Amino acid sequence: MYAATFVFAKKQFDDEFHRLDQTIAAAAKSLPGYLGEESWENPGNGLVSNVYYWDSLDHLQALIRHPVHQQAKAAQANWLDGYRVVISEVVRIYGDSRIDHLLAPSGAP
Repeated sequence: MYAATFVFAKKQFDDEFHRLDQTIAAAAKSLPGYLGEESWENPGNGLVSNVYYWDSLDHLQALIRHPVHQQAKAAQANWLDGYRVVISEVVRIYGDSRIDHLLAPSGAP
């Protein structure tokens, strides 16, 4: 499994941003290998983190190559005040079953 973590600082979002964001979200969910996503915001520094989970690197790269994703990436400076993307391989998932999370560990009590 792979995780693509998109961390960014917000500027002003406009209608074009929201249109592209919704189109990219729909595209991701329609692609094979998409497992889910979650978002976090750090109130201390205002950074937002969106984490997308994929069953393979090839499937993740299909979203990266998607034309609307490329369009948004080219225009990101209109809406973002900086960003980072971290692509990582998930090696292990563990914990208990007391929280509902899309990455529930297998065999959790």
